[in-house]
Amino acid sequence: MKAPYTKEDLKTKTPDELKKLLLAQKKAQFNMRFQKTNGVLENTSEIRKTRRTVARIKTFLNAQNTNKPEDKAAPKKAPAKKAPGKKSSKKAA
Repeated sequence: MKAPYTKEDLKTKTPDELKKLLLAQKKAQFNMRFQKTNGVLENTSEIRKTRRTVARIKTFLNAQNTNKPEDKAAPKKAPAKKAPGKKSSKKAA
């Protein structure tokens, strides 16, 4: 059986299209959970397929976001220096 959205399908989508797909899949997943609880859902494996499709879409969204160059790149700051700590004067018993 073919996956609902293959890698090739998702690679050609824009981030806005992927967000719309993600929203639609999450709604479908939500409805399937209620159908399963009420005993109406015929094919329970659809829940698993939908969950994996959501993960696949999120993966492509994150990949597109990390590959996108940022226009407003903040300059790197040097790490803050720590204040010298107090030395405790515990006596060994």
